[in-house]
Amino acid sequence: MSSMRGLVQFIADLRNARARELEEKRINKELANIRQKFNKDGGLNGYDKKKYVCKLLYIYILGWNVDFGHLEAVGLISANKYSEKQIGYLAVTLFLNEKHDLLHLVVNSIKKDLMDANELYNCLALHAIANVGGREMGEALSADVHRLLISPASKSFVKKKAALTLLRLYRKYPGIVQNEWAERIIALMDDLDLGVTLSVTSLVLALAQDNPEAYKGSYVKAAHRLKRVVVDNEYTQDYIYYKVPCPWIQVKLLRLLQYYPPSDDVNVQNMIRESLQRIIDTASDMPKNVQQNNAQNAVLFEAINLAIHLDTETGLMTQISVRLGRFISSRETNVRYLGLEAMTHLAARSDTLEPIKKHQGTIIGSLRDRDISVRRKALDLLYSMCDPSNAVPIVSELLKYLQSADYAIREEMVLKIAILAEKYATEYQWYVDTSLRLISMAGDHVSDEVWQRVIQIVTNNEELQVYAAQTILQHVKATQCHETLVKIGGYLLGEFGHLIADNPGCSPIEQFMALQSKINGCSSSTRAIILSSYIKFVNLFPEIKPQLLQVFRAYSHTLDSELQQRACEYLALASLPSDKLLRTVCDEMPPFPERASALLSRLHQKHAGTSDKRTWVIGGKDANLDRKEFNLTLNTGLKRSFTNGTGTPTNGGNQTPNTASLLTPSHELAGLDLNADYSSMSATTGKKAPPPNLASAEHLSPQWQKGYNMLLLRAEGVLYEDVQVQIGLRSEYRGHMGCVILYYTNKSSSPIGSFTTTINNPSKGPLSINSSNIPEPTIEADSQTQQMIMLEASNVFTDPPTIRISYLAGALQALTLQLPVVLHKFMDPAQLSADDFFKRWKQIGGAPREIQLVFGVEKGRRVDSSRTRRIMEGFRWGVLDGVDPNTKNFVGASVLHTAQGGKFGCLLRLEPNYETNMFRLTVRATDESVPPILAKLMEERLKQGAPLDR
Repeated sequence: MSSMRGLVQFIADLRNARARELEEKRINKELANIRQKFNKDGGLNGYDKKKYVCKLLYIYILGWNVDFGHLEAVGLISANKYSEKQIGYLAVTLFLNEKHDLLHLVVNSIKKDLMDANELYNCLALHAIANVGGREMGEALSADVHRLLISPASKSFVKKKAALTLLRLYRKYPGIVQNEWAERIIALMDDLDLGVTLSVTSLVLALAQDNPEAYKGSYVKAAHRLKRVVVDNEYTQDYIYYKVPCPWIQVKLLRLLQYYPPSDDVNVQNMIRESLQRIIDTASDMPKNVQQNNAQNAVLFEAINLAIHLDTETGLMTQISVRLGRFISSRETNVRYLGLEAMTHLAARSDTLEPIKKHQGTIIGSLRDRDISVRRKALDLLYSMCDPSNAVPIVSELLKYLQSADYAIREEMVLKIAILAEKYATEYQWYVDTSLRLISMAGDHVSDEVWQRVIQIVTNNEELQVYAAQTILQHVKATQCHETLVKIGGYLLGEFGHLIADNPGCSPIEQFMALQSKINGCSSSTRAIILSSYIKFVNLFPEIKPQLLQVFRAYSHTLDSELQQRACEYLALASLPSDKLLRTVCDEMPPFPERASALLSRLHQKHAGTSDKRTWVIGGKDANLDRKEFNLTLNTGLKRSFTNGTGTPTNGGNQTPNTASLLTPSHELAGLDLNADYSSMSATTGKKAPPPNLASAEHLSPQWQKGYNMLLLRAEGVLYEDVQVQIGLRSEYRGHMGCVILYYTNKSSSPIGSFTTTINNPSKGPLSINSSNIPEPTIEADSQTQQMIMLEASNVFTDPPTIRISYLAGALQALTLQLPVVLHKFMDPAQLSADDFFKRWKQIGGAPREIQLVFGVEKGRRVDSSRTRRIMEGFRWGVLDGVDPNTKNFVGASVLHTAQGGKFGCLLRLEPNYETNMFRLTVRATDESVPPILAKLMEERLKQGAPLDR
């Protein structure tokens, strides 16, 4: 830039301009000169183009309109010199947007730079895509960006930019990132460069929220990387921020772990627990340095949220409760805010609210904090920590604060107070008084859902109707009465005014005069409600019919067409000679049908659609109980049952007034069931097919059978081997328990990285699998790592587990193998005499506890006596010699062990025919599900036969 003296002089002239008119004059002069240069037929060289485009850029940055030169700027992208190409990309990112007509001209140039061997060109192209890339550019270039991200030849700084570019594209157009890329992207979380790990983790955070199944492999990666940073101190000095190691990576990994349910793997649980304990212990001392304190608190609060999400042991939760109590009393606003948010999370997960109730006074005081964000969090926490024991004081405090609360949060406060009053009401009078007082105080901040919900509750509970009608009449009689109360009064008096007509001060004429005194100051919709009440008064109180008819006549001439039509119809109905039709029309309103609560729908829509989707909802533990399956796209899903005074959940349909909440109707209208489908709030723009489970048996790698078939009969051997890796296996079984150790050997001359194993158990339930350790992510050349897997057969299972093994050796390599963990591995050979064998054979009987198969060996093979015996012994049958009268036949006995089903006796009779190369196999067992499984396994091995040349 220093060599472009014309540009330097131009900038100096603009800075020296003392008035805006002088600056504008100088700019117009320069624009005219540049336009003339661009219009010359001879054209300009690259240097001149760069110089003039730089002047245009400076003018544009100052805020002046630049409507030419864009094509010249696009042309600079194709320049061979870096300085010219750099200015071209800078101009494109400033002048063009994703819908600009010229943008399609630069796609091929960007693609060329992405494929160039020059890393600087790669980075310029990635910057352009991230800043202005639209759908067309993203779809055309996303594969090249992904290639740069996963390429082993890419430098670390290129990988970082590629990951962040994919993240920007995904946030705009989620369909650009393919599910097939998931495994390769996750593998980069093990990159040696912490900057790459940070960028890739940011990308995975966004992807995992919308597609948790495809990126579930990131859970173990995150747990392992967190331990390496926090416990093993695997980081460079460059990533220590004010004595806090890699705080950005720690926060992102801790947050990623919250997007998935806790792992069943004990080893993963221990890793996470150890990391959390280390973070909490490290943060025990509050540093005086502000930057260190901020970084430490950021990590600590995320660790606390993860600990609450995992619901770890009581000891850790006790430490967290004490620490949160100090945080919400802190002098720092940010710390108070984060403390209240974490405590709200604790209220949503904890089985008991007692640790939180100890700080109830402090939390209520936070409602008057000087910062509105803290006040919002205090409101959320009070709403979540409310239960039957503290509902009255909390609602009372919220009503007091409502008078002086900010207008920004009044509507949300009204919703929450209304929900709490309904949810924990144990007295009719308290509910009615609280609801009407709330509506009176909140005024215009009361949404329609609130007052309509009050009417639903009163209509569906006969015990409320008299008191509610009497109370609302007193409100309507008052000099100052908000229009919302008039709406309630119009409806309730029209429906239940006759129940209080004999009470002092509640006569029909007094009810009429109370509503009539307010009608002129109300809106059209409220007047319509009052007119509907009047027609009901005609039916209920004939003595005031003249006054009511007079009102109908008056409104039959109003300019409001809705009120005019309503008044005319009511006047005609009331003037009929017979009141039969009037009685039919004004019949008592039936109870409202069961429906979802509009209050909760309105409240939780406020928290939906956020960029960072939580795995919990505000509202206490009962709001999070019915999440039957983990679904990250479901940001709000709330189902509530009313509780009695002791807090015990109740089902509204089978309750008596003595035990149920007083507001629970017989048909469960009051059940606040938010069944709204918020799954559409996912960031995805269209439905995608669920990602394939690459660890399942449908995706087994070629040549997997050889090792598997051999290890069906042996306790140890090679499961799989190729030019890069060898996978050995050793196993031991005792009763219903088993242990399998896998040995992973790197046969190549260079290390392999991001080594990952994922076990898929299709027989989950009958077969329990627990990995005792996680293999090291890096295996050096000619080195070995191992993994121990503990097994337990709870019952009879059919499908053996599979394992997905992926690693980086230049490119991503992946294997899916079937583990030789089958039913017969849990059998022990038995020895029986001939008498005992035939006695038990008869006791078991035939079908369904027997299966018989007749089959031949494969072509080019033959039946062999010694091989048949080895197969039987390999399948853990006790071979009983001399039991069968035919000495060529084989007889076997065994006992199958299961933890829950107990022991099963198994008997076998195998009749080989050496002349025809056929077998007749008969299996009997004390459980009918066992023979088909054992017979199928035996058939597959016996069919292979012995070679003819043996």
